[in-house]
Amino acid sequence: MRILLTNDDGFNAAGIIAIAKEMQKDHEIIIAAPKSQKSASSHSISLKQPLLVREEKIEGISGKIYSIDGTPADCVRVAMDKLVDGRVDVVVSGINYGLNSGTDILYSGTVSAAIEGSMHGLPAIALSQEVNEDSGSFSLSSIHGKRIVEEVIDRGLEKGMVLNVNFPIANNDTFNGIKVCKVGVKSYTNSYVPIKQGEDGIVYELRDENIDITHEDTDTFYLKDGYITISPLQYDLTNFNSIIEIKKWF
Repeated sequence: MRILLTNDDGFNAAGIIAIAKEMQKDHEIIIAAPKSQKSASSHSISLKQPLLVREEKIEGISGKIYSIDGTPADCVRVAMDKLVDGRVDVVVSGINYGLNSGTDILYSGTVSAAIEGSMHGLPAIALSQEVNEDSGSFSLSSIHGKRIVEEVIDRGLEKGMVLNVNFPIANNDTFNGIKVCKVGVKSYTNSYVPIKQGEDGIVYELRDENIDITHEDTDTFYLKDGYITISPLQYDLTNFNSIIEIKKWF
């Protein structure tokens, strides 16, 4: 099978290299990813800025590699239009350095790149891993990530659906299992601290802290217990239950 890999951490990030090395054991891979870090870029695209595309080399990666001076969504769009010769069977975004769980998915470039793949009519999966000061290896999540991707290849996905997969920090090189669940809620203090003041104005820096909001049967709940979480997402944001009621207003 032919797999398009992308991310928001950059084409040479550890997570995308780990999943690429695992996937290329049995599949053809193509990497099209940002030239540099583009975390929290959501689904933004470059409308006016020309995009520089370069073919890159990474030791141990056999497939084509392209760096693109744009957003994660740009990377998928450019790849599908110009870089991929022939079919693509699935789009995989990640493995992201850090979780994309709960309402954080709204800001995530990783998830948005997967959604862009789905908008091109392809099965798409976003992969993210929890990290801390003591963990940085993607070896276990790449093995499980490959298994999940291959299940999608075998079974397919409903049109307009994206799988958002999160891996907790592995304890003793094991996860507790897989939970398919809904998306939880995350909230932050959103504190903007002034760090410089001059004639042009005040420079603020975001120093937010997570406010713990945990609901049962959600990704944020199960990740704390060491489970891999899979949340099926859709990008049709219509609130169908409200259409009939709001029609009465006008």
